[in-house]
Amino acid sequence: MNLKEAKEKAMQWCSRREYCRKDILVKMMNLGCSSAEAGDVVDFLVEQKFVDERRYTEAFVKDKLQFNKWGCIKIAYLLRTQDIDKNIILDVLSEIDETEYNQILTAELHKKRKTICGKNEFEIKGKLYRFAASRGFEPEKINEILSKMIDL
Repeated sequence: MNLKEAKEKAMQWCSRREYCRKDILVKMMNLGCSSAEAGDVVDFLVEQKFVDERRYTEAFVKDKLQFNKWGCIKIAYLLRTQDIDKNIILDVLSEIDETEYNQILTAELHKKRKTICGKNEFEIKGKLYRFAASRGFEPEKINEILSKMIDL
């Protein structure tokens, strides 16, 4: 595959959904491009605004929060594995609506509460805490919401 074909293929991918630099590099390498060629394609895509790390991060955060119901810790971890700049991650995560975030956590805890059993309130809260922590929610948020939950 020559450089022109590689750029066209990558532009097609980027026109369908958001990709980060690392995703495109991996896809190009899988197509048989050298690392230098793949780097050239990525640079071209960034220059032409097909790839934008901030736009990718915003879409990723929105998707994982709305559909997967993940917390900021898990989302940030996965973004760091994609080599996204830490400042971009922190900036985008700081834009999350606090009320919406709390509503998501509360709804998930209430839904989970219906499926678990426990001998006492302490055991139930422990199970709910571990569940929310595994979803990537912050310990302070979990404790805050659990202390407000009445129907344990």
